[in-house]
Amino acid sequence: MRDGDTIVALSSGAVPSGVAVIRLSGPQTGPVLAAMLGALPQPRVLSLADIRFGPTTFDRGLVAWMPGPRSFTGEDCAELQLHGSPAVVRSTLRALTSHPGIRLADAGEFTRRAFENGKLDLVEAQGLGDLIEAETENQRALAFTRMEGGLTRQVEGWRERLLDLRAEIEAQLDFSDEGDVGELPDDFADAVEALSGDIGMVLALRGQGRILRSGFRVVLAGPPNAGKSSLLNALSQSEVAIVSDEPGTTRDLKEVPLDVKGQLILLIDSAGLRETSSKAEAIGVSRARQAMLEADQVLWLMAPDVGVEEPPELVVEAHLPKGVPVAKIGTKSDLGRGVGANLYVSATTGEGVPELLEQLYEASGAGSVSIASVLVSHERDREALLGAVMSLGRARERLSEPEMAAEDLRRASYALERLLGRMDAESVLDHLFSAFCIGK
Repeated sequence: MRDGDTIVALSSGAVPSGVAVIRLSGPQTGPVLAAMLGALPQPRVLSLADIRFGPTTFDRGLVAWMPGPRSFTGEDCAELQLHGSPAVVRSTLRALTSHPGIRLADAGEFTRRAFENGKLDLVEAQGLGDLIEAETENQRALAFTRMEGGLTRQVEGWRERLLDLRAEIEAQLDFSDEGDVGELPDDFADAVEALSGDIGMVLALRGQGRILRSGFRVVLAGPPNAGKSSLLNALSQSEVAIVSDEPGTTRDLKEVPLDVKGQLILLIDSAGLRETSSKAEAIGVSRARQAMLEADQVLWLMAPDVGVEEPPELVVEAHLPKGVPVAKIGTKSDLGRGVGANLYVSATTGEGVPELLEQLYEASGAGSVSIASVLVSHERDREALLGAVMSLGRARERLSEPEMAAEDLRRASYALERLLGRMDAESVLDHLFSAFCIGK
């Protein structure tokens, strides 16, 4: 952020469009708005006005004037709702940035100013970014709850309990020679352990939060010609993958997102697993194995005409990663059924496809969790809360050394403060806000 600058950007979608919203924030907002309209409009009320620069009228639209600090960024702000013509938007932005002290905004700069002016903390800002990118109902609900302070309120509660604990132990260190300051309360260790346990329970749900935010990753795996690409097409109801009788057609990973009852399911088609002399296919097999290691669920596909004479190196258990849930799916059920499958499907007739989608939804856990309980969904969340839990654990073990325990409690507080963005390196902020779109 360049102090003193007024920033401007197109904050709505790409033009041409029905309406284009141009946003301004900074000290020059009021003067330039008054120059355009002849006078400042009533604050926080939409006003119909001609948008003029000098003698030229560019457009007629709605104008909102929001003087700080009661604005999104905490600064003087304005929004122009114009017709979504590329010419109108381009000319308006050019005219605005011709004024001294007004420039085009950087990515995420409006939200960063809101953060730096205390209108949002870092968790709420991340929730706003997630909300903008949300594609499914679960993503929207999770992002909105974070943006509205759901996780912040939890962290603030933990922080207040930590401050009480720190005040108690630091009183022992600072006033140990005063007669009215006694020993630590008998339940002090229990209070530290209880706080650690409460944070740990929320931290334990981080995996589910990540699934709600980023999607449930499902890899379609198996030998060549097991029907992986056909099943991918059937599940997605589109011809996204090439289907051929020739073994080894799929060489690279193909990812297809599905919205299943509000939950994002990421289907990943992979190369058939086999020994091959083809360098390209071997790379595909290697990528398939890596994708399986990173999956939340592996569907091992078995067709009735594939795998009967399977060589020893293609035994299922030799391919499946340890610790990743696996469902064995019998494909091409219209041609016959093998043995040992959890479910039989046919991409030709559609048999079993709805049941498989339902199984994937249930496996994602989306139907059995409350959004309010799984707000920990970013790696930053995990790192901060894990740091707090570890520091509390060390403090619990070192209460016989009050100086060391006090330092551990201070580190736990720092971890929570860092999560909210009250203490953070500039590079972390640059990285976070650069992921936002221009105009937000």
